[in-house]
Amino acid sequence: MSLPIRNVAIIAHVDHGKTTLVDALLKQSGIFREGEDVPDCVMDSNDLERERGITILSKNTAVRYKDTLINIVDTPGHADFGGEVERVLGMVDGCILIVDANEGPMPQTRFVLKKALEKGLRPIVVVNKIDRGKTDPYGAVDKVLDLFIDLGADDDQCDFPYLFASGLSGFAKEEPDDDSEDMQPLFEAILRNVPPPIGDPEKPLQLQVTTLDYSDYLGRIVIGRVHNGTIRAGQQAALLKEDGSTVKSKISKLMGFEGLARVELEEATAGTIVAVAGFDDANIGETIACPDEPKALPLIRVDEPTLQMMFLVNDSPFAGQEGQFVTSRQLRDRLMRELETNVALRVDETDSPDKFAVSGRGELHLGILIETMRREGYEFQVSQPQVIFREVNGQPYEPFELLVLDVPEEAVGGCMERLGERKGEMQDMRMGSGRSQLEFVVPARGLIGFRGEFMRLTRGDGIMNHSFLEYRSMSGDVETRRNGVIIAFEEGVATFYALKNGEDRGVFFITPGTKVYKGMIVGENNRPQDLDLNVCKTKQLTNHRSSTGDELVQLQAPAEMTLERALEYITSEELVEVTPESIRLRKMPAKKLARR
Repeated sequence: MSLPIRNVAIIAHVDHGKTTLVDALLKQSGIFREGEDVPDCVMDSNDLERERGITILSKNTAVRYKDTLINIVDTPGHADFGGEVERVLGMVDGCILIVDANEGPMPQTRFVLKKALEKGLRPIVVVNKIDRGKTDPYGAVDKVLDLFIDLGADDDQCDFPYLFASGLSGFAKEEPDDDSEDMQPLFEAILRNVPPPIGDPEKPLQLQVTTLDYSDYLGRIVIGRVHNGTIRAGQQAALLKEDGSTVKSKISKLMGFEGLARVELEEATAGTIVAVAGFDDANIGETIACPDEPKALPLIRVDEPTLQMMFLVNDSPFAGQEGQFVTSRQLRDRLMRELETNVALRVDETDSPDKFAVSGRGELHLGILIETMRREGYEFQVSQPQVIFREVNGQPYEPFELLVLDVPEEAVGGCMERLGERKGEMQDMRMGSGRSQLEFVVPARGLIGFRGEFMRLTRGDGIMNHSFLEYRSMSGDVETRRNGVIIAFEEGVATFYALKNGEDRGVFFITPGTKVYKGMIVGENNRPQDLDLNVCKTKQLTNHRSSTGDELVQLQAPAEMTLERALEYITSEELVEVTPESIRLRKMPAKKLARR
């Protein structure tokens, strides 16, 4: 006899403590051996997730509590990975919305909550991090209620259960003053408020593919929930494709989830979340069904991308020196492979075989893809991200974002002025204890390149969050200010002498010993115009001793160009050259003659 099941997703704004809370649930469910070394954020298995402290891919786990199997899905909090959130919510019957006791609901809270309410889920609200100083737990609950009402939640959804917790300290409470040292109140709330899965084990099989994985031994593995019927290892089944065709195959392996591991199953009934091998061409949203009575479930729809950039074969003078995969065929194959698992991504071929238009949810979404490919050994170039416009009733519409800034009070005026130039409209402003929280609606165009400017305005002490709001009619020209750039005049190695002599011209991105080529961007000019500079010039040696020759001369620290900063920094006439070892900025080759 199978165990009773509860399927629940954990949703929240980025950095509000989802993964840490799941850690506490896992540790207290007894899935780890006593004395076993368990890393923090155990669900963030990807290197990039651990480095950045964010969840990028949704993850499944399962714990047992009082003879009930609770399937928990940890979802990304950043709106750029909303494609992951949307499809995962179709697997579950309830969700836990985590809100920081200090910050309250943030832009991505609105985004993920909207998706949950659209699916008809009734969230359990967990006010997290209540053991920190200066928190207002009940104030956070009131703000969440306002957000529910604002998003059009029904009466049942607005009457949400709530708890107070600390994922780091590993406790949950029904009231902030209760005595509790573990997560038991949250486990009880899941049993009380998350309904058991609906599905008829006697009906023909229907399983919807929501996540894809890959194994060297089993090939493609599909993960999804059995909506109806019973699935058995070794049985014949039919894959109902998006185009209406049917592919028959055998279920070579059936697995369930237990803690962080997958366990082999003989069979699974309606309501169970399982991993299935045997369908090598399955895609997200398709249905695995009974071959005798195949009936497809409605396809999963995800929001369309809002940003596009060009991925080009690297044609710089240093092309092929640092990467393993450099040809257009290799670049195309890798992008097409990404489409199989990244549902929010679009890849279109252009009139050039060396150039691909890649569309995604935002700069972080595309940046993570670029960084992943770079670590795999790919070498290529990318252009400035551009927003994707739509036509509605014959009028051009553009994406708008909800932007929330948390800044020191002295930076408020500068931020308001800059966002006004970028067509931002202030919606709300809250002041308190030396800091202010500002809320704007701003066109996505206005946010391209704004983060670097924002960091300068707040001297690195500001927090900036934004998420997609809606498409609206065009808002006119957006002013974006940036000085000209310093461009290498010839190919060679940058010298200390040349960089020291050029310091009064601007800020460099490179250090002595960096290899440069003609057309490569090596710094930012102090003036609005671009400047060609010979950064490889060497000091002319003479037999005269300088009276200041023994003085210690130091260079200014260069401005570090990370991938994210480079993508935000470049203009439409520039490219970022990405290799496993380097991030370089350059002018487009076709623009060289025009600059001359």
